[in-house]
Amino acid sequence: MNRYFSVFQESGSRFCLRVMLLIFCLISVTPAYSADTNSAVRDAVVKIYVSSTPPDYFTPWSFLNTAQGSGSGSVLSGKQIITNAHVVADARYIQVQKNGDPRKFRAFVSYISHEVDLALLTVEDELFFENIKPIRLGKLPETLEEVSVYGYPFGGQALSITRGILSRLEHQFYAHSGEYFFAGQIDAAINPGNSGGAVMVKGRLVGVVMQANSNGRAENLGYMVPVNVVEHFLENARSAIARGFPILALRTQDMESPSLRARYGMTDDQSGALVVRVVEGSTVGGVIHPGDILLAIDGHVIANDKTVEFRKGERTSYKYFIDLHHPGELIRLDLLRQGRRLQLDVIADVDRPEYTLVPREQFDQLPRYVIYGGVVFVPLTMNLIQRWGSDWRNNAPLGFLAVREEFATDDRKEVIVALKVLASQVNVGYHDWRNWIVDTVNGVKIRDFDHFLELIQSTENGYMVFSDDEGYQMVINHELAKHTEGDILHDYRVPSLGSD
Repeated sequence: MNRYFSVFQESGSRFCLRVMLLIFCLISVTPAYSADTNSAVRDAVVKIYVSSTPPDYFTPWSFLNTAQGSGSGSVLSGKQIITNAHVVADARYIQVQKNGDPRKFRAFVSYISHEVDLALLTVEDELFFENIKPIRLGKLPETLEEVSVYGYPFGGQALSITRGILSRLEHQFYAHSGEYFFAGQIDAAINPGNSGGAVMVKGRLVGVVMQANSNGRAENLGYMVPVNVVEHFLENARSAIARGFPILALRTQDMESPSLRARYGMTDDQSGALVVRVVEGSTVGGVIHPGDILLAIDGHVIANDKTVEFRKGERTSYKYFIDLHHPGELIRLDLLRQGRRLQLDVIADVDRPEYTLVPREQFDQLPRYVIYGGVVFVPLTMNLIQRWGSDWRNNAPLGFLAVREEFATDDRKEVIVALKVLASQVNVGYHDWRNWIVDTVNGVKIRDFDHFLELIQSTENGYMVFSDDEGYQMVINHELAKHTEGDILHDYRVPSLGSD
């Protein structure tokens, strides 16, 4: 024990000399960007003020109360400010403010991708960009590499800088969109207001702060949109046609079960993901079949847990190599079909709302609705489901949740809901009906909301019979429904019978 300590014992004068030499060396080898870039980054990270007014999907002709919020952003080349999409979603008025500057400047959204929670803002007043050096993009950092987080969290007006490490890189569900994309986990302190802030390594932007874990079981656990996703987003923004992020419109199952692998004739040296569902009408419809096994994407082997190695010793969802493409590009797939190995080039698809029965949450749009016989009918969307609050998975109607993951078909592209009943003489007996999924109108299966409107408008007299898939009926006298329209709009202060 003493032998190891003695190695470090030195005389006072010699020790001081070594300390001085060490300090000199540290100063000499410190990169030139250290002091200058920190100052430049401070100037390029801005605070964003937002007034937002989202529509009320429980009352689709009105809006919720206007809310005031704030976030963070970073100035990039081309006089663009990058931030989170959720910071400016449903915004009515946006202002930005530079660090140490009391002035606020009007800003506008120039491009937005809700699926990866990123947005670009522009400021028309050129004064805003004076003395700002744009932040440059860096490369994807290594795990355990130290990162600095710049932003404007609640609790003060000044710029906040926290440090931590990048602890994990893998696919995560993005809270804003519910989509599954590559993300970085960091342990730097992240709080409300940090959203959209810069994650920096050596003076370069390596990510955009996205969300924090708020379940109370983890401390200082936050996530960033990593730089490779940011680069893809910026490529889309520069494109004349916003192409978005690609998909393969299918669902797969892991193959960790030995029995499952044996059932499909896989050898011990083969691994992959079992295709269980393919979307009709997509770019892979009729090309890939249920029962096929995805062995590799662009030459990258898919493991039985549906992961791929994206960097030496690091794995994530095989979706990683799909995300690197743009819609319309070719993706090479190695398949196992009935024991025979195939190689196919398929077209990367775009994620279309019509692929699912319940479209994902939409922003900066007004709800669709129609009132007939005092009954408010709407298409089922994630916007409506999420009006049941943050715990919507437990609070929303079970029927809504049951169809949420279903694919659309040519015969059924949307789910129609009788949301509520505006009590009137025409709908006596149904006043307490709400959140009721309607399957047919006068015996005709409903295809989508436009088809539903056609069925209502094509009726001239008699009765309208709305039924669900169990046979329960709501019957409305058509002549009385037309006669009471004006009174219902007046009594319930509704501006019109339907959305534009």
